[in-house]
Amino acid sequence: MISRWKLLAGCALAAAPLPATAQLASPVAAGQQQQADPLGRRAAAAQVAVPQAEAAPYQPTVIGVLAPDPRGALDRPQDNATRPVPPTPPSEFENFVSAAAGTPLRRFGADLLVPGARDFTAGPSATVPPDYRLNPGDELLLGLTGSVQAANLRLTIDSEGRIFVPRIGAITVGGVRYGDVHDVIARRVSRQYRGFQLEVAVGRLHGVTVYVTGFAASPGSYTVGSLSTLVNAVLASGGPAAGGSFRSIQLRRGGRVVSDFDLYDLLLKGDRSGDAVLQNGDVLYIAPAGEQVAVIGSVNREAIFELAPGETLNDAILYAGGVNTVADASRLMVFDSLGRGQTGWEELGASEAATRKARRGDIVRVLSNVGIARPLEQQAVLVTISGEVSKPGRYYFKPGTRLADVVTQAGGLTAQAFPYASVITRESVKAQQQQSFERAVEDVELLLTSQPVTSANRAQLVQPANLTLVRSIVDQLRERKPSGRLVFDLPVTATALPGDLILENNDTIYVPPHPVTVGVFGAVPTPASFAYRDGATIGDFVRLAGGVQKMGDKGEVFVVRANGTVLADGKRVLRAPALPGDLVYVPIDANRGEFWARLRDITGSLFGGLVGAATIKGLTD
Repeated sequence: MISRWKLLAGCALAAAPLPATAQLASPVAAGQQQQADPLGRRAAAAQVAVPQAEAAPYQPTVIGVLAPDPRGALDRPQDNATRPVPPTPPSEFENFVSAAAGTPLRRFGADLLVPGARDFTAGPSATVPPDYRLNPGDELLLGLTGSVQAANLRLTIDSEGRIFVPRIGAITVGGVRYGDVHDVIARRVSRQYRGFQLEVAVGRLHGVTVYVTGFAASPGSYTVGSLSTLVNAVLASGGPAAGGSFRSIQLRRGGRVVSDFDLYDLLLKGDRSGDAVLQNGDVLYIAPAGEQVAVIGSVNREAIFELAPGETLNDAILYAGGVNTVADASRLMVFDSLGRGQTGWEELGASEAATRKARRGDIVRVLSNVGIARPLEQQAVLVTISGEVSKPGRYYFKPGTRLADVVTQAGGLTAQAFPYASVITRESVKAQQQQSFERAVEDVELLLTSQPVTSANRAQLVQPANLTLVRSIVDQLRERKPSGRLVFDLPVTATALPGDLILENNDTIYVPPHPVTVGVFGAVPTPASFAYRDGATIGDFVRLAGGVQKMGDKGEVFVVRANGTVLADGKRVLRAPALPGDLVYVPIDANRGEFWARLRDITGSLFGGLVGAATIKGLTD
């Protein structure tokens, strides 16, 4: 039976005068059906010629127009999905592993699922997917043009899944896919009108209530947006609790399991294919945690990982992002924290790790290659050779390479080479010298603060010149660094380097030209370098520098040879023959006070054995 408002609408249209040329959209006659274009691309309007020149223009049926709603297109419901969730406290196993590793260690995912006042529901600008099924409480925006006109109709789906369109009637859209709702409404309108265009959009989505149960950080009921997914609800609840699983989160609907989602798929692979859209009344169940294994050491991500049944230690390392650049990938260490037979750390090879199943409570440590001194025969060798060789440069050699092989590779020595004074430095020697050097400098500083309080020593110490000199020496010593030089007792007439020396990585070799001077420094009037002459003695060069000053100690003169050795033999040093490149040092007279004697002993040791000739020259220039 046709309702009263339909009859009134039909009479109004029948009585209306027609224009000379107009598009007329009339109600469809009884028994006729017209399929309206659901996309608005066709207009089924008839062209009718009427010979009435002064007829009033045709007025299409107008349905009440509503003012735009100031709310956003997809306003989120006022729900409890944004309530703050306290951070999940560490589990007993997390505390145990953190103590063993010496650094705080959490379960993988615990830091990614940051709880707190964060909104994990679908945002207001989210696009409604075509597969979304409309629910009671959703709001639709309708627009009609043509024979029937309406703009910004806001229609809320009632509890029975219907919307009511003025002059059209009730249309059932509850449970209809959003991608199909245009056709459903268009078919209903076309029963009464022709020549119209229809636009349908979502104005606002209702909220759905879901229940997060099991081992959740904050279990309970949550009202979330209609577009929210399983992951949104889990995040809103704070994620799995300390005893909850990241690997098994079940979505239960109507008494059956719709999805069993593994959060590792999302966290490790970015895969959300199993993340289902929620419906009203859905239940999420977070299962208890499975086997947990800690991975520490030289991996890309140290954490505690939950392993699925049958997964191996190698799977745990892959979850940790694999080994890092400096890792020793050939082996790893495993500690059974539950003490099931094996005590202490157990070493496994890479092949064993790929087949051994992970056990609850295992701690896996991947070893590092950093800081490990390997045997010489396993060290790759990079050597820098410069000075008097035909082809100076940097050369790579296999482990165990001899110095003679390097010289040959560099084209051999030139005619001006002076092998006796060659400088070969090594990092391992430098480290040893640095330790001794630092102890000696500390000894000097201790000497300054622990002198016996006697009038003689105090008088010497407080003299401005002496105090300034000592402070200057200490400051300069701190700035100096040992060279790491290897000293060889070659004859001064040697024509080759010690060829059997096995080289280490980063060794440097400098072959100087034949020197032509002898340097004299310390307590002499004119410290300088003098031209070498055959047959001259050390004393001859000291006299060229003006002789030993009053504060100098002639009996403690020492010489640093060009090859790095030290000649210290009392007054007999002055009678020793000088060699090219010698550096002669005249120390302070020990008889001028205990303080200066002790300082002389320390600095003499430093100059003679640790720092070398360059330091002596630098301190006395």
